Amino acid sequence: MSTRRAPAPDEVRSALADVTAWVDARPDGPAADDAVPAPPRAVRSTAVRVSLAALEHIAPGRSVEVRVPPFGAVHCVDGPRHTRGTPPNVVETDPRTWCALALGRLGFDDAVAAGVVRASGHRAPRVGHWLPLAGTAPDTESDTDPDTGADDDVDPDPGTAAGSVPDRAADAAW
Repeated sequence: MSTRRAPAPDEVRSALADVTAWVDARPDGPAADDAVPAPPRAVRSTAVRVSLAALEHIAPGRSVEVRVPPFGAVHCVDGPRHTRGTPPNVVETDPRTWCALALGRLGFDDAVAAGVVRASGHRAPRVGHWLPLAGTAPDTESDTDPDTGADDDVDPDPGTAAGSVPDRAADAAW
């Protein structure tokens, strides 16, 4: 479990809202678009860091490392903990693509297939289950956590910090 505080849902929505126009103006990837310039570095950094912190809290664990250089990296997803060297389960992408995933503008599997997200290791694809974090409603065909088989609607310990970030079932309110 992370020692960082869980961001409030409004904080996640606000940070991602600040980059939405930039994300939406570039539907095919991080190609230049003069009509909608990239937000200032501080705005992009905040959107990435806050959304990574949200992921870290809704998908607790240390078996997958999610990297969004140059702004941040977190460990998430329950499973065997990695302690030394290069982790066996890594998800890496650029800031615009990460924000598109967090907003639901791009599906995880589609991003991997297009080559804009690099996912290595057998647990890395599980990150896609926890996306999007805000914006477009997630695919709700399965409300089951792929790691435990438990229903996502049930918070196993409502007194934990993880309970302060809505789970995927509550994303419709985000």
